[in-house]
Amino acid sequence: MSRIEIRPATDAEMGQVGLITSYVYGGDHGDGERNNAAINNRAEWTLCAFDGPTMVASYATIPFTMRANGSAMAMGGVSIVGTLPEYRRRGLLRTLTEQSFETMRDRGQTVAALWASQAAIYRRFGYSMCSVRRTYEIDTVDIRLLEPPTDDLVVARESPTEAFDTLKSLYRDFVAHRTCYLHRSSFLWQANVLANRPADGPVHVAVCRSGDGHPLGYVIYTLRGGGRVNHPARSQEIVIRELVWLSADACRALWTFIARHDLVGRVRWENAPADDPAWELFVEPRMLNARDREGAYFRIVDVPGALAGRGYDRDGECVIAVAPDRETPWNNGTWRLSVTGGRAEVRPTTDAADITFTVRSLASAFTGYRRVGWLANWGLAEGDTDAVGRADALFGTRYAPSCPDNF
Repeated sequence: MSRIEIRPATDAEMGQVGLITSYVYGGDHGDGERNNAAINNRAEWTLCAFDGPTMVASYATIPFTMRANGSAMAMGGVSIVGTLPEYRRRGLLRTLTEQSFETMRDRGQTVAALWASQAAIYRRFGYSMCSVRRTYEIDTVDIRLLEPPTDDLVVARESPTEAFDTLKSLYRDFVAHRTCYLHRSSFLWQANVLANRPADGPVHVAVCRSGDGHPLGYVIYTLRGGGRVNHPARSQEIVIRELVWLSADACRALWTFIARHDLVGRVRWENAPADDPAWELFVEPRMLNARDREGAYFRIVDVPGALAGRGYDRDGECVIAVAPDRETPWNNGTWRLSVTGGRAEVRPTTDAADITFTVRSLASAFTGYRRVGWLANWGLAEGDTDAVGRADALFGTRYAPSCPDNF
């Protein structure tokens, strides 16, 4: 084997990205040189391994902006990670990962995120699952609410094209103070919630408006028949792609609209956030058949940059130490986090740490996915009761973290 070269792909070499991802992901991105992985990524986002002219491993970091409890942060979205089997177990992924972390840090991408093909692969590089995807499956006859929506709310279907600006505005308001949601480009909208997938049928949009026409929420969904549900009278299925609301009343109105589909025997929503209110709104929430699945994995790339860029709801101070981190050694040390007026300042310090995190447990606390007290109970953070309480207060988020967009 010749010497392995690590470098970004060129535009002319993106077809090799297509070939690697076609094989590694078993066709999930499509087959051949012009699959989705090759088409939807740019050469300058990649870092790849080459054996002579042949690409043997691929890796890409997509530049995103994510919400962080009221603030916007630059995030590196890691994608199309793959190594040909004959080149595995040689440390290529570690090399690509560590060099990519350095590049993210230089670009100001203080947090990395990915959808893990296998958790074990990425946990060893400091990633931690920081969100869940909640799945509901419910018959329309079981959608009954404890309190009906007010009469002045109107939910009506609108053309996805004509409603697009309304959807974007409602989404921005919905995610403004949430965590892990992405700022969506038009491409990201079209690649996920508005994607045209022939097997799913047309994409439908229904918008909830107040009596004076002010938009308060929307649901994006598909509707298909053809015996998808084994029921003699309700064989159709609705798949909710996204349900966004700016008031609990709008949420009730959108569910009431869904319930009016009398021929639908199953409503399925596969990426509801962990703090979705349906369980509290329904008369019999067990009929939601709720279950949680893995969500996105996050990793702190630059500890002081990430801590300073996040939003905080309380003022306070805490000295934080990070246990030795092989992949990002610049994070090792002790940092004083001071929050005043919701704005954070982070400085290196030689003072004794109030609390010590691993890089994985820090990501869990940073996103609000785990309370610091829980992490301390599990031996994943160390500090006395007072320090744990102060850190819990600082890292609390208004909403559960969620990342509904695939990348």
